Amino acid sequence: MPILTFIENKNRIKIEFEGTPILRDLLIRHRLYIDSPCGASGKCGKCKVSLRGEVSPPNAAEQKNNCRLACQARLFGDCEAELLQNEAEFAEILTESDISVQRSNEWLYGVAIDIGTTTVVLKLYNNLGICVAEAADINPQREIAFDIIGRLSEAENGKAALLQQQITQKISELLLYACRVGRVMPEQIGKTVITGNTAMLYLYCGISPKSIARAPFAADNLFGVYINGNVYLAPCISAFIGGDLVCALLASKITEHGGCSMLIDIGTNGELALWKGNKLFVTSCAAGPAFEGGEISVGCGSILGAVERVTIDCGKPKAETIGCIAPVGICGSGLIDAASVFLDLGYIDKSGYASKELVLSANGGSIKLLQDDIRALQLAKSAIRTGIEALLTHTETQYSEIETLYIAGGFGNRLSVESAINIGLLPKELAGNVKYIGNAALGGAVSMLFNSEEIEKAEHIAKNASPLNLATSPEFYESFIKYIDF
Repeated sequence: MPILTFIENKNRIKIEFEGTPILRDLLIRHRLYIDSPCGASGKCGKCKVSLRGEVSPPNAAEQKNNCRLACQARLFGDCEAELLQNEAEFAEILTESDISVQRSNEWLYGVAIDIGTTTVVLKLYNNLGICVAEAADINPQREIAFDIIGRLSEAENGKAALLQQQITQKISELLLYACRVGRVMPEQIGKTVITGNTAMLYLYCGISPKSIARAPFAADNLFGVYINGNVYLAPCISAFIGGDLVCALLASKITEHGGCSMLIDIGTNGELALWKGNKLFVTSCAAGPAFEGGEISVGCGSILGAVERVTIDCGKPKAETIGCIAPVGICGSGLIDAASVFLDLGYIDKSGYASKELVLSANGGSIKLLQDDIRALQLAKSAIRTGIEALLTHTETQYSEIETLYIAGGFGNRLSVESAINIGLLPKELAGNVKYIGNAALGGAVSMLFNSEEIEKAEHIAKNASPLNLATSPEFYESFIKYIDF
């Protein structure tokens, strides 16, 4: 029987196989992580490997990426593969740390977890309100499918158990890491609060996603319950408006004030809320993974070496990276900045057409964006902007009425409002009203960890929100096309 020798972080793993499997599929069967956010289409080039032995010759996708790809290469006999690119180092992924809490008399240690479509973030607290450790990592379900719809489809096609196993195992790994750092025994943890979008909670619990994967998309479980005694799952609003938005709303305290405010959680599944006249209106839009590094040739999360900021210096683009090292990729805030700078310099026009090479240099290295990357960003930003306009139209709200625009999500405080306005992601009329609140989903989970009254508030928010389905909005498609241009 032929043998694959897989090398990862200097570890050599021997795997026997039969037939002629695709390398990525074989690794997944043996529970080995290989990042493939494009859904194994060969487009993103992120599952780069060094490949030797009896294997298929490079196909068109590999030739285009100028490398061997685990999602494309087929194994014929004894061979050796070495992983060349791996984002999954949870110690390097940046998290928000400015969440204020109070003491708890109910437990000694507690955990708050945000299961995002792209990343999983965990914070471990003691009962004095001190965060003793935190950890984050890439959501391993990306190797099955990057977006929510893809994962729900795969769950219905027999991979529900695998998807559940992936996320529960990842949480266990992060928790053990946090416990080691914080010098805490896992059995000392008295309470856990988990948030995430509706689909992520379905997959975490191993619940059949049929009700949220098919029309009319009416969720048969909106959570807001304790499981396993001391694990609380945040309440959701609908199939595509989850506990992450509810927690962000809770953290922002938007519903505790009068007036009119809007909150946008920018991610793969963009979620938006408008608070007006003591009523809460919410919607969601499939922005796609561009803001979180997916479908971008050099895209990545907020890791060391990610281009996070781009400005103009002496008539040329000037990039800045996290950690001030040579660039390894570009995260969401950097991508928005880059598009804005390229637009101002004439490298791309209003339609998004690139007339020059889109190169970003920093600290002795460089990366290059492609035309397809700009197109992916245009689709993502148009989805978010269309959601904003749809909420305003539905509620007959004028820009001048919005007192505060809260921006939540992985962007943290890195998003440049000037760049976001310049590319049409945000309306210029709200430039002076923006407030960044970082990972507010996790912040809301932390507040529920320490205070049971916050759980009651979250459940009230979820119960009384009025969802707007953009798919049924007559203006949606017209507006979406309108906002694709910069």
